[in-house]
Amino acid sequence: MLRLVAVVCSIGLADSLNPSTIAPALYLASGPHPRRQVFQFTVGVFSVYLLGGLIIDFGPGHLLLALVPHPHHRVAFILELVAGVAMITAGVFLWGYRRQLAARSMPTPKATGRSSILLGAGIMVFELPTAFPYFAAIATIVGSDVGPIRQIILLVLFNICFVLPLIAILVTLRIAGPRADAILTRARAKLEAHWPKVLAAVALLAGVFVTLLGATGLAGLGHGHLGQLARRLRHRLLHP
Repeated sequence: MLRLVAVVCSIGLADSLNPSTIAPALYLASGPHPRRQVFQFTVGVFSVYLLGGLIIDFGPGHLLLALVPHPHHRVAFILELVAGVAMITAGVFLWGYRRQLAARSMPTPKATGRSSILLGAGIMVFELPTAFPYFAAIATIVGSDVGPIRQIILLVLFNICFVLPLIAILVTLRIAGPRADAILTRARAKLEAHWPKVLAAVALLAGVFVTLLGATGLAGLGHGHLGQLARRLRHRLLHP
C-alpha cells in the first residue's frame, strides 16, 4: 500500500502544477470575497475530478484489466513503468516547448457572475478527457488489485495532492491578510513566466521515480521466479 501511495502522490503532485486550475484561483483570490471564492472553486475542482476518477476506476478501468491475462502484481509493475515513462515523455515535451507555452496568456475566468464552485467543476469537466497523468494513476491503482475501499482512499489522496496549490492559496489568504493580494499577484507573474519549466522539471522527477519503482518491482518479480525455478530443479536432482 505504501508503494501505491508513493506512486499516486508523486503523480498527483506533478499534475497539481496545472495553470488551468491555479491561474483562475489566483484571479479569484484578487476579487471580492476571495477566501470564499477560492474555497468554492477548490471544492468544485476536487469534487468533479474525484467523481470522474471513481467512474473511470470502477467502470472501464476494471473492464480493461479483466482482458489482461497476467498476474496482478506483474500488471501493476508494468503499469507503474508505463506511467513513469509517460510522465518523462510529457516532461521532455514541456521542456522542449517551454518558450512557446510561456508566451501564451494564462486562462482567466469570464466575469459572468457564475458560482465559483460551478467554475471549478466546469473546468475539470473539460480537463478530464485529456488528464493523462490522472489516467496513469488510475491505471496503476486498478492494476494493483487492492480492495475498493483502498482504491477510493488512493483516489482521494491523488486529488488532495492535485488541489494542494489551491489550498496553499487559501492558506495565504488566511495568514497574510492585507498582504495576500500583493503576494499572490507576484505568484501569478512568476507562474506566467516559469510554469512550463517548473512543470517539466516536476514531471521528469516524478516520472523517473515512478519508472524506478516499476522497474525494480519487475526485477524483483523476475528474481522471485528464477528462485522458484532453481528450487524446483534442485528438488528434482535430489529426488529423481
